[in-house]
Amino acid sequence: MGMRIFILIWFGQLISLIGSGLTSFALGVWGYQKTGSATQFALISLFTTLPRVVISPLAGVLVDRFNRRWIMIISDFGTGLSIVAIALLLAIGRLEIWQIYLVATVSNSFSAFHLPAYTASITQLVPPQYLNRASGMIQLTLAVAQLISPVLGSLLLITIKLQGVILLDFVTFFFALITLLLVKFPNTKTTVVEKFSKTSLLYEMSYALSYITTKPGLFGLLIFFAATNFLFGALNVLTTPLVLSFASLATLGKILSIGGIGMVTGSLVMSTWGRKLRGMYGVFGFMLLGGLCILVAGLRPSVPLFSVAAVLFFFGLPIIEGSIQVIFQKKVPPYVQGRVFALNGAIAQASMSLAYVIAGPLTDKVFEPLMTSNSPLTACIGRIIGVGRGRGIGLLFIVMGALTMLGTVVAYQYPRLRRVENELPDAITNDATALGENQG
Repeated sequence: MGMRIFILIWFGQLISLIGSGLTSFALGVWGYQKTGSATQFALISLFTTLPRVVISPLAGVLVDRFNRRWIMIISDFGTGLSIVAIALLLAIGRLEIWQIYLVATVSNSFSAFHLPAYTASITQLVPPQYLNRASGMIQLTLAVAQLISPVLGSLLLITIKLQGVILLDFVTFFFALITLLLVKFPNTKTTVVEKFSKTSLLYEMSYALSYITTKPGLFGLLIFFAATNFLFGALNVLTTPLVLSFASLATLGKILSIGGIGMVTGSLVMSTWGRKLRGMYGVFGFMLLGGLCILVAGLRPSVPLFSVAAVLFFFGLPIIEGSIQVIFQKKVPPYVQGRVFALNGAIAQASMSLAYVIAGPLTDKVFEPLMTSNSPLTACIGRIIGVGRGRGIGLLFIVMGALTMLGTVVAYQYPRLRRVENELPDAITNDATALGENQG
């Protein structure tokens, strides 16, 4: 029964995520074309992630205290209203970059509650033996959005314009809202009693960090994930400017969709053979592959080279993220998962926010000038990667790829992290005992 409920919710979130992907792609292109600045483009991403950093600790507490389904419903409703606000500003011709920052902040404040509620609900709905499959399905939603959004977004920007894309996003949010209203989460048994009312809010917000730090393997995994998110955050914000420096908008959409094919394939592998990927060893292996792909993507302004790097990188991404999520789901008791997943999200988003703050100015003020002037660097490195617009971003990609591989090798040397699956006992059982509240 729980698996059927999960599949219905998953389908609604899939449709919603496709709509969000369309809006994210369209707003990113609109903002970059309007300003021509990598820094301004990065700030859109910054205001997308920053609210989650600030709000997630409180969101985790509320997710563990209250009905997770209703938290998801309210979050989807609030995000939908934020999307309508952008559409109205466009309709009256008053949309500016700073307004996108503001609406992105409001929208993602609601999302800060949605993600931990959704992730923590999985162990409530799905039997432990199916967690790898469920995790793979969640990664598949990201992959399908990655596959469809760029190509469809490029087409829709030409046909129905930005306001049409945003209104379509609102329709998808409404669809996800309906699926949540149609289901009820099953009741759960109580084996762990935690008297929330007798503890302070501040204590509950800090409890997740205290819990994680007592488990060196999980704490190491959290730090490793934060470091890689910093590198991937810089990659995320610089991909569009890099590709547009040597290719058209239509080609950008095709490259991102090719990456989506790799992500769909990786998600299907995670769903089908996730239990055979050897957990942390799979994470380390695909992280090395990801770093190599980032490095290769920066070498030359070549569409075929970038496309191959993109498909291999995105193939490994759902396996990395899905494997890490399953480890936390298995090793963390359900009654505290809301706070732990909120903490994970806050730290990951903080890392990405830092990357957004640094990547734009670093590109505009340092790396791009280095590769477009008559500096000694262009005389040596320029012979390999080229000189001119976008080659500074290419050099930054090479640096990020090398750092990703180096960080992975260093993390592998820490035995508590490498053996976290074997050294920590599973915290969930087949009956998914947990919260002691009616989650219907």
